[in-house]
Amino acid sequence: MQTALGLAKKGMHTAKPNPRVGCVVVSENKIVGQGWHRQTGAAHAETIALSEAGDKAKDSTVYSTLEPCTHFGQTPPCVEALIAAAVGKVVYAMEDPNPVVSGQSRKILESAEIEVISGVLSQESKDLNIGFHKRMQYGLPYIRTKIAASIDGKTALLNGESQWISSKQSRDDVQLWRARSCALVTSIDTVIADDPSLNVRINDFSDIDQPTRVILDSQLRMRGDYKILKSPGDVIVYSLQQVHNDPIFEGMIETTDERDGHVSLESVFRDLANKEINEVMFECGGILNGALLKQNFIDEIIIYLAPCILGNQANNMFSLPAISAMSERYNFNLIQVDRTGDDIRVILRKANLV
Repeated sequence: MQTALGLAKKGMHTAKPNPRVGCVVVSENKIVGQGWHRQTGAAHAETIALSEAGDKAKDSTVYSTLEPCTHFGQTPPCVEALIAAAVGKVVYAMEDPNPVVSGQSRKILESAEIEVISGVLSQESKDLNIGFHKRMQYGLPYIRTKIAASIDGKTALLNGESQWISSKQSRDDVQLWRARSCALVTSIDTVIADDPSLNVRINDFSDIDQPTRVILDSQLRMRGDYKILKSPGDVIVYSLQQVHNDPIFEGMIETTDERDGHVSLESVFRDLANKEINEVMFECGGILNGALLKQNFIDEIIIYLAPCILGNQANNMFSLPAISAMSERYNFNLIQVDRTGDDIRVILRKANLV
């Protein structure tokens, strides 16, 4: 299963919006076939692995990181391929999180007298597909926010200057998080202040796989000369206004519900989920991060802490109302701590997540 998970990771940047899936076929303690799902519409991991195994798939054990599919989509059901290959056993890491199909493959395979085992390295598979899992179960994408901050928790000087708090190694690491995301989101305030490109800058990264860039712009202050509009990939501007006088924005603007004078974050997330967006990463300032936190939308926080101090007049990571009791604090689980260049990377995750 570890080998299958390693194969699944090859689809980290390309499989979206489908789950990242790997599969190996084992016969007489040897891997005789392996495969991974590359992109939507391409063959599934099980089909590729069975094809490579050929006749050796008979009576074999098949390890898949996700419950084999049972329905016709752009490709035939994998359970039919497994039955046709006359495999002896199927081991999968986790059930399909789609409640409509979850658990159905076990019934079909067992009725064909194929042994089924599930739950092997299930958490590792969930982590690999955490956005797909959340979208299937809750109709919302997985929300992470990336923050670069000084050791005293400041993200920018009072005048807005923030480049560069973090090290080059940290900024390179951010590119990997961007690459696995389906959408990168920021606010119009960040666009105006920093004019970011908000795209993936990794050698040989395909323009086809660029995440959708999303700007939250309630009053439609966007201009056509910002960098965020000029890179390959889709752009969505969520606003309370319907029409922009610059024709460059035709087809980009989507109106959404209002909350407290701003676009409704929940409406935005529901719409992104409907667009099959699994993982969303925010790169924004303290005001939007504060709103996300206050409304309980943040699933994961990635903080790059730099060994510098900016002082109490600099901008905070989260702009929030004062808390009067410790019971009102926002709690997260500490998942990982690493060093990136001169910085410390801290990953926090909401408690009781998928």
